[in-house]
Amino acid sequence: MPLVTSTLYPAKLFRPRVARTPIFKRATQNGQTIAGDSAPPTRAGESAPRGSLSAQPGKFLTGGLMNHVAVMTLTSSFGLLAMFLVDFLDLFFIAQLGDPALTAAMGFAATLLFFNSALNIGLMITISALAAKSIGMGRGEKANVLFTHVMIIGMALAIPMAILFWLFAPGCMDAIGATGHAKDAAIQYIRIVAPFSPVTVMGMICSGFLRAHGDARRAMNTTLAMAATNAIFDPLLMFGLDLGFTGAAYATVLSIFAMAIAGFWPVLRLYGGFAPFNKEHFMADLAPIRAIMGPAVLTNLATPVGGFITFRFLAEYNETVIASYAVIGRIIPVAFCLLFSLSGSIGPIVGQNFGAQNYDRVREAIRSAVIFATGYTLLIWPVLYFAAPVIAKLFDLNAEGLVLLQVFGGIVAPLFLFNGVLYIANATFNNLERPRWSTWLNWGRNTLGILPFLVIGDWMAGAAGVIAAPAIGGVIFGMMGYVLAIRLVNSHEQSAHSPRS
Repeated sequence: MPLVTSTLYPAKLFRPRVARTPIFKRATQNGQTIAGDSAPPTRAGESAPRGSLSAQPGKFLTGGLMNHVAVMTLTSSFGLLAMFLVDFLDLFFIAQLGDPALTAAMGFAATLLFFNSALNIGLMITISALAAKSIGMGRGEKANVLFTHVMIIGMALAIPMAILFWLFAPGCMDAIGATGHAKDAAIQYIRIVAPFSPVTVMGMICSGFLRAHGDARRAMNTTLAMAATNAIFDPLLMFGLDLGFTGAAYATVLSIFAMAIAGFWPVLRLYGGFAPFNKEHFMADLAPIRAIMGPAVLTNLATPVGGFITFRFLAEYNETVIASYAVIGRIIPVAFCLLFSLSGSIGPIVGQNFGAQNYDRVREAIRSAVIFATGYTLLIWPVLYFAAPVIAKLFDLNAEGLVLLQVFGGIVAPLFLFNGVLYIANATFNNLERPRWSTWLNWGRNTLGILPFLVIGDWMAGAAGVIAAPAIGGVIFGMMGYVLAIRLVNSHEQSAHSPRS
């Protein structure tokens, strides 16, 4: 899909800009310096700073919530779907190289790199939650200060992490159970891609900041840029320049830069960009940033830990089983991109209404998201089951691989709904000042909700049981997440209406 720049859209879709905002905004609002959470919100009757879309009120405070959920989810899913489809094609191209070990290598590499993604997603959640709340309170300028501080922290964490991934890739592959050619190829891929983690961090933070403002289209453009770049350079480098497996890694690097540029440009040009750095303000913001970022990163670390545990069980089987699981790992984000999108789209909606103390709308937003997820899962379930033979043929999987794909499509697919419900609950916790709840639930899901079921499934049905049984844990923790999310909203509402507040 070609990238579409903002100049191609009708002018009526945009709010008029009175004057261009400088890249580095003054850290003041209504003549008062912003520091930590002490900056006052813009009061009724006061004029907001001119020349920036960041001065506009929260767009999710009015209008139909199902419409907001659908629009935010669908627009973000377009970008995610494009990116995941390219990942799917990436694995397809690798499968055409005719070596199952290379397909398995992508599964091993993706499992390790997912640990790096935990930081990226955690930072995106942090800026989205904090900025959305500030915007909902009428403090758009504060959002730019937070953007600056989160970006600094993100760079400080991403650079040493990239170095560690490069150095310890061989040991990590040993720990996960990779051997032979699959291990060597996975190490090669990781050492090409991992050094560019700081660039990925930049793109993810910008995407979260755009979502906080309700700019779903420009946030979507970050993933569209990444997907388009990968789609172009994957076959060009792998087959055109005959780079083979390494060509896929270099294409990924180029796509990372495309994502960062697509996110950074609108933030700088339309939303004020960075605020000037002030040490006192930075230190004051560390506490609220840490309060969300720490649990958010830990929450997302649970997913690769669960994948690591699963791969340890599957490593005992042959390369066909591992390759089949790698294919399933690419099918899941493509098939359930709307559920993954919900976790990012519901956050700003909840955050803005929480900042405005519209608790009825917060509850309605959560329920609308769950209804949306249920309807989509019922649609995709039969598609996945009946498409299993076609997918097996595309990736040159044998009869054993086909059975595993049918198990996934028939059993795991419908139960994935509850993973989606857990994503919605986690986004709610992050925006309602209880990020540790999402941490505990996600770790529970990926340890207690996986390990005992893996043991039972492995004992009862072999590789098919390893793939299917952990879905039961998703049902348990998804239901727990929904109940806790609604209770948390009720608790905040009671506190807001109590005489002490």
